[in-house]
Amino acid sequence: MRYFFLLFLVLSCTALSAQDNPPPDLQKSDTLKRKSKKARDKGAPPEGAEITIADYKIISFARDTTFLDTTLTIQKEYKYNYLRKDDFELMPFANIGQPYNKLGVDLDRLNLYPKLGAKAKHANYWELEDVDYYNVATPLSDLMFKTTFEQGQMLDAKLAFNTSRRLNFSIGYKSLRSLGKYRFNQGESGNFTTTTNYVTKNGRYQLRAHIAAQDVKTEENGGLPLKELQFESADPEFNDRVKLDIRFADAQNKLLGKRYFLDHKYKLIRTRKDSSRIEKTSLAIGHQFNYETKFYQYTQAAQNTYFGEGLLGAIDDRMNLKTMYNQLSADFYNATLGSLQGNISLYNYNYFTNSLLITDDQTITNQLEGQEVALGATYRKQIKGFLVKGSVKYNLSGTLTGNILDASASYSFNDKHKVKAAIHSSSRMPDFNFLLYQSDYVNYNWQNTNTFENERVNALNFDFQSKVWGNLSAKFTTTDNYAYFASDPSITLVEGSEQASIKPFQETNSVNYLKLKYSKEIKVGGFALSNTVMYQDVQQTNKVLNVPQLVTRNTLYFSSHVFKKAMFLQTGVTLKYFTSYTMDAYNPVLGEFYIQNTEELGGFPMLDFFINAKVQQTRIFLKAEHFNSSFGDTNSFYAAPNYPYRDFVIRFGLVWNFFS
Repeated sequence: MRYFFLLFLVLSCTALSAQDNPPPDLQKSDTLKRKSKKARDKGAPPEGAEITIADYKIISFARDTTFLDTTLTIQKEYKYNYLRKDDFELMPFANIGQPYNKLGVDLDRLNLYPKLGAKAKHANYWELEDVDYYNVATPLSDLMFKTTFEQGQMLDAKLAFNTSRRLNFSIGYKSLRSLGKYRFNQGESGNFTTTTNYVTKNGRYQLRAHIAAQDVKTEENGGLPLKELQFESADPEFNDRVKLDIRFADAQNKLLGKRYFLDHKYKLIRTRKDSSRIEKTSLAIGHQFNYETKFYQYTQAAQNTYFGEGLLGAIDDRMNLKTMYNQLSADFYNATLGSLQGNISLYNYNYFTNSLLITDDQTITNQLEGQEVALGATYRKQIKGFLVKGSVKYNLSGTLTGNILDASASYSFNDKHKVKAAIHSSSRMPDFNFLLYQSDYVNYNWQNTNTFENERVNALNFDFQSKVWGNLSAKFTTTDNYAYFASDPSITLVEGSEQASIKPFQETNSVNYLKLKYSKEIKVGGFALSNTVMYQDVQQTNKVLNVPQLVTRNTLYFSSHVFKKAMFLQTGVTLKYFTSYTMDAYNPVLGEFYIQNTEELGGFPMLDFFINAKVQQTRIFLKAEHFNSSFGDTNSFYAAPNYPYRDFVIRFGLVWNFFS
């Protein structure tokens, strides 16, 4: 992965050196003047033509188009983190690159088939739906840098360019290394992506493709075994966190994946309305291909009684998943009837490990493989401010039976008010690590292919978005056969083996989950108060889904231009708080969180002070994180049982865009 990073630096430096007369501040003018003949020859707008920010398009997997945003807002402050997205419903561990615990959940299924598992390792893993495509007027570079904890750094760099208006490319690499404040707590990751986006001159043929290679690697110390005596006591002797005892210092886990994706279609028929370029009717055939290999691995130099008895002296667990997806589709569009697609897909999967395990009780196979055939359809129709969308997928054959239905209707009253209602219904097998898992730890071996059933999820969602009244969302979800990890009550544990009995289970009773979320920003002059509040309620027979009842984030900040409007400045304080609850515990062997109902955590405030600035296309971020951590006589801030949240630290970084 380091060679991809070096390649990107060379490309970025080339783009930077090609800039003469950099463009003015887009936040002020949102326009660029074409001055480069070289760029004009590549198919960009002609010399002297005005280039606006709308000429730098970012296209999502769902083909929604947004534009590059170089402004500095409070939302940029919320997204300036390792994930580069708002982490309001997440609770990070002490070090970057480590897992995130959940403060809120979304039980909707995006995919018809099970995933590898190890969900705690996937927070920074870019799935198929996370990769964006570009259509730019001139080469565009996006650089993001942020300091980490102790040794290391975080850099996210992307370059988008084109050879013509119709053929665009991007190449990007996101790199992290952070040593962390605690012993044996290092986090590393690398995310390489390259994309292409092409449309022929007559618009009949469209293609988009990407390659992604990613790895996430962390050292696992098992948490703090003497937290009450050392961490919680707030003894100055332990202010240096490397002095705290950890459970072990010889374990690591790793997630690695590679993906090759292609999506293209050809319009067989297309008619235009009169002599205009507006398409009236079209019929197209399409093909989508996705091949992905992925594995999760846990290694430990010597077996530890904390996880129970080991089959071997050293632990080396590895589960692999190879998938190939092919979809053929027919797309019909009519300006009056809307857009309709019918598709048929073939899914091949191979989930495996390298050994067959034979015990006194059972034989655990080393492989689950097969082929699945599914039919699907999508529909979309826009009538002025009214938008209707729907999609359905049904598995015709194969052992992984399932289906997914999504439907939504939205209406925009004007540019200030919008309302949306949506339903979701799905039936799908749990992830593969629930169905089959092998480990060098005796109790971490199971096969549930004949006992586990499809998880069934039904959800109703309502959203109201208003620039005047704020944004309100309400979602009610009911789940049957909910799958989760927890301690097996039938296994008697001895002291020092707290995680020796973690196994997968399914809840036979229904779980009903309600989430209400409201956000509103109030501005008075240069001051603003941004508020986000989330209320959750779970109705369940057994406690298998644990979330805090209330989560809130409130930011009071001031914004103003300074230095004769050469700089735009924002500074303020953010408070984040969630009520105490039986927070999920973390298991490093599986790379999963599991249910525990004995220890309540939370109920502590997290205060951050920030100063952010914007100069031309550069946004500068400075933050004092959790500056109230030293308040009080005891430490009680945790991200999971035995895993503390981060202490007070000052971090800085920037986001820089180049145009050429």
